[in-house]
Amino acid sequence: MKRIAILTGGDSVEYDISIQSAKTVKENLDNKIFDGIIIHLKNNVFKAHYKDKIYNINYNDFSFIYNNEKIVFDIIFIVIHGAPAENGKIQKYFDKLTIPYTSCDSKTSNLTFNKYKCNKKLKELGFDIPNAYLYSKHKKNNIEKIINKIKIPCFVKPNESGSSYGISKIKSVNDLTNGINNALKYSLDVVIEEEISGIEVTCGVFFNTKTKRIHKLPITEIRTKEEFFNYKAKYEGKSQEITPAKIHPILAKKIYGITKKIYENLSLKGLCRIDYIISNNTPYVIEINTIPGLSDKSIIPQQIKVADLSLKEVFTMCLLQEKN
Repeated sequence: MKRIAILTGGDSVEYDISIQSAKTVKENLDNKIFDGIIIHLKNNVFKAHYKDKIYNINYNDFSFIYNNEKIVFDIIFIVIHGAPAENGKIQKYFDKLTIPYTSCDSKTSNLTFNKYKCNKKLKELGFDIPNAYLYSKHKKNNIEKIINKIKIPCFVKPNESGSSYGISKIKSVNDLTNGINNALKYSLDVVIEEEISGIEVTCGVFFNTKTKRIHKLPITEIRTKEEFFNYKAKYEGKSQEITPAKIHPILAKKIYGITKKIYENLSLKGLCRIDYIISNNTPYVIEINTIPGLSDKSIIPQQIKVADLSLKEVFTMCLLQEKN
């Protein structure tokens, strides 16, 4: 039986969502193959939650002692959203220890977590993305220049954050200044991005170890009464998530093709989710989520269910996928 560390917690505003995701993973592991143990990370301290007690993890080899036995792990199932996982920092630690993990490696994670750099890379690869400007807290920025380039309305986003924290829709110059200040609470850099009007959809993807192929999950269409798919829409029931999306099959095929290419081109690994806005039949890539939410309100579990798969078998395939 393989011993799995379900790594949760972290230092970002997505902490609570990470805890919920870890619960989902723990409840849906195949206990005939895996022994899952929740490992909580906070302020660079690891704690193992095992047999209704908490044990300190030895940072030198990622182990703990239980009844005089040294407990080590075969693989890490990472469900930390935000830092230090989605930015790639924790992967470097596990690479040094040669312990495999379910998510993308450090280089890929670092790229995808940086919204501006990731979109720049996607544009170089020929994918359609919104025009954007990078506002840095430590550089001189010209608001007039920004407005001339991006135009209003637009969106302001923290460059390195998730779950829609700090995102604002901008309708005026005053809104822009306020939106930037709000986003700077979550990231040192801010992305000011043109508004793409259209249908918002998202597509989950993972590597199927049975077929040895990239497996695209059913596309979800997101409808919300909020101005955009913000935190309330995502986690407080303010949106309607339709799976499969009610879009033309040819358009769905196009999105599946783009999703597969991105997974390959960026060397993604494990369960990922790619968000799009469809405008004039063109899917614009909005964001890549390398460690998407897995709570009962999250999109990936919905897509897995519609695909007539179980969380158990998908988690098993993620754990069996060879480390890149």
